[in-house]
Amino acid sequence: MIFKVSKGQFPLLKRNELTTLQVNIGYKCNQSCIHCHVNAGPHRWEMMDSVTLDLIPKILELYNLKILDITGGAPEMHPRFKSLVLKARSMGVEVIDRCNLTILSEPGYEDLSLFLADNEVEITASLPCYQEDSVDKQRGKGVFQRSITGLKELNKHGYGLPDSGLNLNLVFNPQGINLPPPQNELEKVFKEQLYQNYGIHFTSLFTITNMPIKRFKNQLQLSGQLDQYKKLLEDSHNPQNLETVMCRSLLSVDWQGYIFDCDFNQQLGIKIEQGPIHIKHLLLEKTKWEGRQIKVASHCFGCTAGNGSSCGGALSD
Repeated sequence: MIFKVSKGQFPLLKRNELTTLQVNIGYKCNQSCIHCHVNAGPHRWEMMDSVTLDLIPKILELYNLKILDITGGAPEMHPRFKSLVLKARSMGVEVIDRCNLTILSEPGYEDLSLFLADNEVEITASLPCYQEDSVDKQRGKGVFQRSITGLKELNKHGYGLPDSGLNLNLVFNPQGINLPPPQNELEKVFKEQLYQNYGIHFTSLFTITNMPIKRFKNQLQLSGQLDQYKKLLEDSHNPQNLETVMCRSLLSVDWQGYIFDCDFNQQLGIKIEQGPIHIKHLLLEKTKWEGRQIKVASHCFGCTAGNGSSCGGALSD
């Protein structure tokens, strides 16, 4: 496929076959990370209501989707998190939990790691560095040690161990106005450091570029680096990554049940090409998504810069 690229303008994209439903079930979180593009935190109140949440399995079935990617906030803090997981797994749908690791040691969540293991939920967890100072600087004091405790707990239940079938993926976000280094090389360093220092195993490392939106954008503006960072993303655009950007096979659903092309468009309020559509309307008439145009803007360069970036890590090496 040929993508036409003009200076400063992201190329037009169209959808491939739909495989994944990514659902943000609420912005409440036990952390307030400085790179969070959702502005999640302990005082956010937005949560998906039960009527909307009960539509999710129906959408999965109607469109024969293979993956349910649950995000937040800390999605586990939603009171219906477990019931959604159980329903999706009973349908044979792969479930991904976007976990911050520290939720595993919060009071009232002591059984969470066992629940996730029993239901073979894939865990994708943020750990921006294998060094304590760097993690605490980005995510808050004491977060690194609590993350290590969470990783050990997950390892105890088989997560990240060879042949266990329980995938434990870690997510690296760079600090400052930098692109992530090559994913494969950094994964080797992470595995070596975390095992040697803490005896921790994990499956894969995902490197994700920080998007210049919401909380991170505000930081860049305050430091006077926003334009510099945007230029870095645009100058680093790699057309090869356009073939596999996540928006081409994914629908993003916000906590109110409205559909977006991706999680970033969701946070910016950029509705899909067809206008505001609630998931309840998808049940009235089955929509053919393949070939539909995707809404793009300047922030999309964050997904194609360098080795690329998606919810599943780098797009190329």
